[in-house]
Amino acid sequence: MAGKPPTGDPVQDAPDVAAPQRAAAGLPAIAHSLRHARRQMGVRRTALTLLKVNQKDGFDCPGCAWPEPDKRHAAEFCENGAKAVAEEATLRRVAPAFFAEHSVASLAQRSGYWLGQQGRLTHPMYLADGAEHYEPVTWERAFDIVGEELAALDGPDEAVFYTSGRTSNEAAFLYQLFAREFGTNNLPDCSNMCHESSGSALTETIGIGKGSVLLEDLYKADLIIVAGQNPGTNHPRMLSALEKAKAGGARIITVNPLPEAGLERFKNPQNAKGLAGGGTPLTDLFLQIRLGGDQALFRLLNRLVLETEGAVDEAFVREHTHGFEEFADAARAADWDETLRATGLRREEIESALRMVLASRRTVVCWAMGLTQHKHAVPTIREVVNFLLLRGNIGRPGAGVCPVRGHSNVQGDRTMGIFERPAPAFLDALEKEFGFAPPRHHGLDVVRAIRALRDGEAKVFFAMGGNFVSATPDTDVTEAAVRRARLTVHVSTKLNRSHVVTGARALILPTLGRTERDRQAGGEQFVTVEDSMGMVHASRGRLAPASDQLLSEPAIVCRLARRVLGAQSSTPWEEFEKDYGTVRDRIARVIPGFEDFNARVARPGGFTLPHAPRDSRTFPTATGKANFTAAPVEYPGVPEGRLLLQTLRSHDQYNTTIYGLDDRYRGIKNGRRVVLVHPEDARELGLADGSYADLVGEWTDGTERRAPGFRVVHYPTARGCAAAYYPETNVLVPLDHTADTSNTPASKSLVIRLESAARPDPAGEGSVAT
Repeated sequence: MAGKPPTGDPVQDAPDVAAPQRAAAGLPAIAHSLRHARRQMGVRRTALTLLKVNQKDGFDCPGCAWPEPDKRHAAEFCENGAKAVAEEATLRRVAPAFFAEHSVASLAQRSGYWLGQQGRLTHPMYLADGAEHYEPVTWERAFDIVGEELAALDGPDEAVFYTSGRTSNEAAFLYQLFAREFGTNNLPDCSNMCHESSGSALTETIGIGKGSVLLEDLYKADLIIVAGQNPGTNHPRMLSALEKAKAGGARIITVNPLPEAGLERFKNPQNAKGLAGGGTPLTDLFLQIRLGGDQALFRLLNRLVLETEGAVDEAFVREHTHGFEEFADAARAADWDETLRATGLRREEIESALRMVLASRRTVVCWAMGLTQHKHAVPTIREVVNFLLLRGNIGRPGAGVCPVRGHSNVQGDRTMGIFERPAPAFLDALEKEFGFAPPRHHGLDVVRAIRALRDGEAKVFFAMGGNFVSATPDTDVTEAAVRRARLTVHVSTKLNRSHVVTGARALILPTLGRTERDRQAGGEQFVTVEDSMGMVHASRGRLAPASDQLLSEPAIVCRLARRVLGAQSSTPWEEFEKDYGTVRDRIARVIPGFEDFNARVARPGGFTLPHAPRDSRTFPTATGKANFTAAPVEYPGVPEGRLLLQTLRSHDQYNTTIYGLDDRYRGIKNGRRVVLVHPEDARELGLADGSYADLVGEWTDGTERRAPGFRVVHYPTARGCAAAYYPETNVLVPLDHTADTSNTPASKSLVIRLESAARPDPAGEGSVAT
């Protein structure tokens, strides 16, 4: 069972638990960063590498997509950024001898943490049909294997080309170009699992599926609402921006089921105040909302704004919006009692929030997975847009929508065409530039790709980065689906679980990391990325590659395309591999906003992509205006005796990459199988602090989904809610439990029951009664 705890790892079944912390960063963050970096890279390599992170002449952090300010600190990285760099620039190696020693079956019993700690992959590796071990293979043979399997398909749509958000703009553009020239739009990516709901809602309401604010807007804001987001762990550099906004007079409302240390107090390690231990209190009002209650909260706030004389920006609404009357009718029907039930908040808390809203002329709303991963995620984000439109807070300096993306180039991948439902205008431009007819029918997103693999409709799975089986929902279903493939291929820097859950045949293709120098026939190359706010800039690695057998991602795509497409392709793949500048020239002719790409990205700091709602208050929607919407208010119902579970990251984690077994800010040490439950809920369920329980999902299909052996931690979460780390709890997320419209897995609203269980025996010899 996928939910079963792994074996052969350091003891993770009896974590130590202390009180959660009330502040983030400071000297402990520096100490943890340097300790982790030295352990992976050594002292000299640590110094040389970290001082180049996020610098204008350096490389983009392989962690989050938070933008850099124009004036940068010498240490322009956070604790988790330092860990991400250290994991990539590690001196540890996974060479062919490792695979000779460890069978695939034995590796499948190890945890993702153990696999990731083994180091960098050094050689292309091949698992033959029926073999027990990966064996080294030449690059030429690897491309032949992929070519053989693709040629044997009944049609191009039997192949799936997945992309992780860490892929550069150049690699992403080439990858989608190859897939479409091959004949498919099956280009699922990690956006399908995170901010797809944001893109869906924003495209409908303001005409572009990206945020409308820049860093300078945060600094100018009067009010910043941070909803469903934990920047202290997931985007720590955002705390510096919030601190600067506070210094400029901004107030902050935090909307979250869990109190988060970084949003309580930030001890900035880049200044004396933070290092001295005082820090800056960030949150002015904490609304501890129940999971899934955000739409109800914003709907009621909208009603209250409508009822306040002079609060609506009537000129903006009249000149720039559509659908106001229908929206207003729905908002005026918002019910206080129903909202209090949905949110778990007190009336006076909402009234306090309203006073702050009315006192603000310039408001920014930031959000992340806490809003996007619910069944009603898209109407929730639409309601956030309604809230901002009411007071003219889109297209005004210091105001706007701010979906905070995860992976460092996840937004850029989508801009480059990594999308299963491409716009006709993009396909028209691609056809004009490259002279072939790209497919026009929609392809598969992540959830639909898993179904296609499960049902035998997809037979080849190719992943450009990422850890697909650990990142995706319904782990048992996903792993069984992947094992039905004829071939699975992973372009990777490090070992992960996706390499040991394979099709009949499998390839691991090792690639350069962001930190490494990229030399091609045309000389030393650089790549580009787009951050969460639409800034495009260069990234140049400086380290020697981990192995002379590594190829860059652009080189892998170009060589694969030459092998698979052959003479039928007139695309200059060999030229693209030699000189990435030629790729950027083509991007400039295909994608609006990238005109004169090479010259503009050569400037220190890069350039900002156009954003019509922000730049000119024009809205490229079907109506030509910003659209108010009026969806019914929804929130998850939970039967008596059950809890609503959200999956989340620990502090020692970035997506599915586990850096360590601690969650320092939440007081968890040396373990990950914990479930955070409000003390009153736990007592009603008869679960003492420190007892053990199985997490059992309840879903309409009647299938039992179980994650066993979790330590119960009494924790100050919202009543009726619980939290536990992924990927360990992805086994509980039904494949068909997805957001309407976006099809994003609804990982933040899982109905579970807790069944008392025996405490796992650390010695692995059975269980100990609790």
